[in-house]
Amino acid sequence: MTAARVEFFFDLSSPWTCLAFHNLPVVLQRTGAAVRYRPILVGGVFNAVNPAVYAAREQADNRKLEHSWKILKDWARLADVPMNFPSRWHPAKSVAAMRFCCALEEDQAALALFARGAFDAYFGAQENLDDPAVLIAVADRAGLDGAAVAQAAVSDAVKARLRANTEELVARGGYGSPTIFVDGADMYFGNDQLPLVEAALERTLP
Repeated sequence: MTAARVEFFFDLSSPWTCLAFHNLPVVLQRTGAAVRYRPILVGGVFNAVNPAVYAAREQADNRKLEHSWKILKDWARLADVPMNFPSRWHPAKSVAAMRFCCALEEDQAALALFARGAFDAYFGAQENLDDPAVLIAVADRAGLDGAAVAQAAVSDAVKARLRANTEELVARGGYGSPTIFVDGADMYFGNDQLPLVEAALERTLP
């Protein structure tokens, strides 16, 4: 039987996406499933279908949001992922970063290397994800040609791809990052739903 396909729609600016990105490979290894990483602009998703996110951030006494930072650190400790968040660069616009990702999307191995480095830079070292120089350095550290990726990232084709990926996620029912699809239509959201993703994948195996 062909391995079940996983699509991972993501934006580098999301701490929960950082956790899911680090935790997903274990699920894939246990189930034998393959993944395709799909870069999006989560701000575009919020603007289209989930503007309440912005209102929640502006509330002076948002207990759920405050508690979520504690839970985030708990998850990070469990996954052994550095999580120095939020930093002075939060919230990141992430447009440049996600264009870098889209420039690498056809080379999934390179995209995964860059994404891991970018997550470490933003959530570990507290570097500015909106600074192209930081993104070039991340790509170089991953063994890629950062200058070449930066040049490709500003092309009309890459800009169009990022818009198309974002619009596709909205059309398929997504409302944030990370959104995970199993076999095309079975949608899950967030790091904490990875056990459900694994269960769905196991149902497709012999």
